[in-house]
Amino acid sequence: MEKLWKLKEQGDSIAIKHLSAALNVNMAIANLLAQRGIKTFHEAKMFFRPQLAHLHDPFLMKDMDRAVDRLEQAITRQEKVMIYGDYDVDGTTSVALMYQYLRSRITDLDYYIPDRYTEGYGVSPTSIEYAKANDVSLVIALDCGIKAAEKIRQANAYGIDFIICDHHNPDREIPDAVAVLDPKRADCQYPYKELSGCGVGFKLLQAYIIKNKLPIVELYDLLDFVVVSIASDIVPITGENRVLAHFGLQKLNTNPGLGLRTICRLSGIDGQKITISDIVFKIGPRLNASGRIEHGKKSVEILVARDEEEAVQLGEEIDSYNEIRKTLDRDITQEALDMIRHDPIHSERRATILYNRDWHKGVVGIVASRLIEHYYRPTIIMTESNGLATGSARSVEGFDLYEAIGQCSDLLESYGGHTYAAGLSMKLDNIPAFTRRFEEIVKNVIPEPREYEVLEADMKIQLFDITPKFFRLLKQFEPFGPLNEEPLFISENVFDNGTSRCVGKELTHLKLDLMEPTTNSPVFSAIAFNQAHYYDLINQGLPFDICYNLVENTFLGKTYIQLYIQDIAAKYV
Repeated sequence: MEKLWKLKEQGDSIAIKHLSAALNVNMAIANLLAQRGIKTFHEAKMFFRPQLAHLHDPFLMKDMDRAVDRLEQAITRQEKVMIYGDYDVDGTTSVALMYQYLRSRITDLDYYIPDRYTEGYGVSPTSIEYAKANDVSLVIALDCGIKAAEKIRQANAYGIDFIICDHHNPDREIPDAVAVLDPKRADCQYPYKELSGCGVGFKLLQAYIIKNKLPIVELYDLLDFVVVSIASDIVPITGENRVLAHFGLQKLNTNPGLGLRTICRLSGIDGQKITISDIVFKIGPRLNASGRIEHGKKSVEILVARDEEEAVQLGEEIDSYNEIRKTLDRDITQEALDMIRHDPIHSERRATILYNRDWHKGVVGIVASRLIEHYYRPTIIMTESNGLATGSARSVEGFDLYEAIGQCSDLLESYGGHTYAAGLSMKLDNIPAFTRRFEEIVKNVIPEPREYEVLEADMKIQLFDITPKFFRLLKQFEPFGPLNEEPLFISENVFDNGTSRCVGKELTHLKLDLMEPTTNSPVFSAIAFNQAHYYDLINQGLPFDICYNLVENTFLGKTYIQLYIQDIAAKYV
């Protein structure tokens, strides 16, 4: 897919000069801070030096006092409590967090993960019947429940109380639970709205600890679960999430729990610095795989495992599910691409909507993401499940997927999600009508077909700007993620010093040593994956432009700054 470059709006020059002077940093660093909404010395200090003391008072969240009172009652009376969570990474880490903390305080403690294929997303009727049959008196629902008004009514009729800890957008009707914790509630004044589901569960436990004057360190010891949820659920890494992610990564890198340590080993990242990217591409997919292929409960089992032999056995099982997932992902993606190529008017469409009754429900979300890599447009992939068309949707920059799907709600049986990712189900007969309406909605927002990806660069710099101090400060912008993306730079008129070559098994990548046409120009090693087609251009010895990130690379015991090139030769939009 062609990539076009777009330069972000630069900050106010006078304000950047003041920030540069106050922090004793160069203008480039000050500009990067300003682009992230950081304008004062105090804000910069909080950004560069996150502290757990910066976490908000959990009692600012609507219903928190009621939730803590009910949890205290369950602990005092030693009631039978069930922890409920979705089958994805956010849901399973949420359950693991809550279970790990409460297992020493509640004797009769159970957890429940719905089956993706027989129960679907959210609080299921089957789970309510299970709770009734097992004399559960309190259910703590995590990463789901905000739209479960009807199910909560049934639970109430059975005498089962619910504490809901969710982070999704609510419907008009808030479930009649004992407590509904969700910072996105219109009547909730909690100052940070972007917590993960696991993050909301963390706030409940934080509030319980504060009220009962218990050691907070026991909760902080579980922050590795929270950072895995934050990274995998693609929530913004700003504000409170940034603090939780920062200290969660510290825990994950120094002393992760047994289950996560086992998954890190199977992922090949134990013993190295683990980043948000490692969680997204290596840890998260494995935790997701059990729910996609077998049952999400397997992921909770490994996360709360106490026995190393058990953890290893579960880890190997989960790893095998991940291999199956990758095969399904590859095969179904190819089938979907073939369907698109045989569609005579696909090039005129603004959205990609595909249905195949035989596709595996567990990987349709991944396939949707894969298709966006080929055709940059909102994408919905559906299969048949329990007599309905059920699928996952993924979006592109500037298009609110959740809002668009909501405009089609009269055609749907259920839907939920976020701006860039959502799930939905509908009657099979409604697929044509939904496809037509959704296409029109997308056309109103994206009037022209976009067969390219936009690389939004933070700023232009020269290679001589990249000093060891500059890179040290840049590393302090971590952890990177949504709304705090890894800085992307443009450098113009660079050239290779004559050592460029194609590398990789298929010779599809470029290895470069780049410099500028000035005296004493520094030379930087660079790698450009899947861009060997630019070799002839570079080998002519003429200057060219690059769009890139800066990374730290270690080879043969030597660590150095490397340019990670996203694209070559300027193509601005």
